[in-house]
Amino acid sequence: QVQLVESGGGLVQPGGSLRLSCIASGSISRFNTMGWYRRAPGKEREFVADILTGVTPTYADSVTGRFTISRDNTKNTVHLQMNNLKPEDTAVYYCNLREILAGSNYWGQGTQVTVSS
Repeated sequence: QVQLVESGGGLVQPGGSLRLSCIASGSISRFNTMGWYRRAPGKEREFVADILTGVTPTYADSVTGRFTISRDNTKNTVHLQMNNLKPEDTAVYYCNLREILAGSNYWGQGTQVTVSS
């Protein structure tokens, strides 16, 4: 089993920045994609960004140029640097780990990000 724990959410004004972090623990396969999804009030959960070691990260169009995803395999962590935040970025952000070979999919409990003046 794999456990994911997010941190770093909070309240920020439009134009501000936040950095989300996610630590994975447990039986983690070497070949996995780590990423972030979000669910805004009244909407479906949507893809934000993901990263596979050695491959260019992938971003949703809505966050390209503002968000940066990175990972540290030595610490089993993934980060999401969010700059120039907009009210429409308000959502619960979920960390995701997908094991490529086994096909298993794991989720964190979510962290709230609120962008408001």
